[in-house]
Amino acid sequence: MARYITTFLILTMAIAAPAVAQGGGHGNGNGEGNGHGNGNNRSHTKVGHIPSAPTRRPPNARPEPEHIARGRDNGIPHVSHDHWYGHASPGNGRYHLNQPFRSGRFGRVGPAYRYSIVRIDRRAHRFWIPGGYYFYIAPWEWPLVVNWCWDCGDDFVVYIDPDHPGWYLLYNTETGTYIHVQYAGM
Repeated sequence: MARYITTFLILTMAIAAPAVAQGGGHGNGNGEGNGHGNGNNRSHTKVGHIPSAPTRRPPNARPEPEHIARGRDNGIPHVSHDHWYGHASPGNGRYHLNQPFRSGRFGRVGPAYRYSIVRIDRRAHRFWIPGGYYFYIAPWEWPLVVNWCWDCGDDFVVYIDPDHPGWYLLYNTETGTYIHVQYAGM
């Protein structure tokens, strides 16, 4: 019997360890695991503090990691205490678009607008928000969000990416993390 219990505990820890290391879809993206984004660990509400929009950076700016306890760095794109960490360099060619805003511009952006996801197509890496608007997720950032709770409520905010024309940033209020998305219209 003890052998079965030990095996069960080892399997449980093996499954749980990656989720804890990545924030498990909860926490603020910087390892604090408080269940609320943007370093809002004193909040008793479901959603953390919604950050203000990121500011444009100099063309030679590099992604800035957050320096956390015990000499570790967190370079995953996230917001902590209203500071946007891990944002790709403005000159990063991966974000260059020959036709920025090809499908038009999405105007309902910023902290005043919170969205639920009404549909997610995981295979095509795209999602829809109320009103029939849809966005494509940058394919190289899909691994960062594969475990997001896409249908948990009004937990998303869309921002204009000030450094990469044609891109938007989708901020997850539960995890405090964000990704690059392209508006594809209705």
